[in-house]
Amino acid sequence: MDNSTQTISLKQANEDVRRKFISGVYGWMVLALAISGAAAFVTAHSTFMLRLIFGNPIVFFALIIGEFALVFWLSAGIRKMSSTTAFTAFIAYSVFNGITLSAIFLQYTPNAVAKVFVVSALMFGGMSLYGVKTKSDLRSAGRYLLMGLIGIIIASVLNLLLRSSSLDWIISILAVVVFTGLTAYDTQKLMNISVYADGSDNFKKIAVIGALELYLDFINIFLSLLRLFGKRR
Repeated sequence: MDNSTQTISLKQANEDVRRKFISGVYGWMVLALAISGAAAFVTAHSTFMLRLIFGNPIVFFALIIGEFALVFWLSAGIRKMSSTTAFTAFIAYSVFNGITLSAIFLQYTPNAVAKVFVVSALMFGGMSLYGVKTKSDLRSAGRYLLMGLIGIIIASVLNLLLRSSSLDWIISILAVVVFTGLTAYDTQKLMNISVYADGSDNFKKIAVIGALELYLDFINIFLSLLRLFGKRR
């Protein structure tokens, strides 16, 4: 085998590993969304589960705390855990999140949820494709988007006290803008990382973190659009 053939074979092998990394990220993200959707649907149609979760504030807040704990543990401890442990934690988070998201089926009509989900998927897909195709470096935009995210979190906490419908509306609009932007930013970041993918356990863990980031981008786009345009029961 001559040098040119070896070079072509090596490039093809690298491209295969890169493609496997990206498909793993999106595959795990889609799986997590499906699990969350199933958990939300089952919970919303179970009188026992609804009473257990929403009839007892302690249980509901325990789920919320559990979600935050899983995300923190997964993000902070990713270097020390195996890819299997990381994937298990991600799936557990998607279940917990799905259970708490069951509230949307109580607040909005099924038709509204379905329509907003489709719109969210189209927006997410379009921005993700932009992140793949654009030649612009989105790192500088990412810094501003992260600052915007911090602002949204602070405003959301403040609105728990104010209970202002106007502020909630503004927060929802800003959240759509920030998380659609973060979708492109996170996608480009993962594409850049994929160049160095080698199929090792470390990159499997990075794929899980990437899937979590994209999952959160999509969920927040969906919830924000639902608050803005969803038809309530």
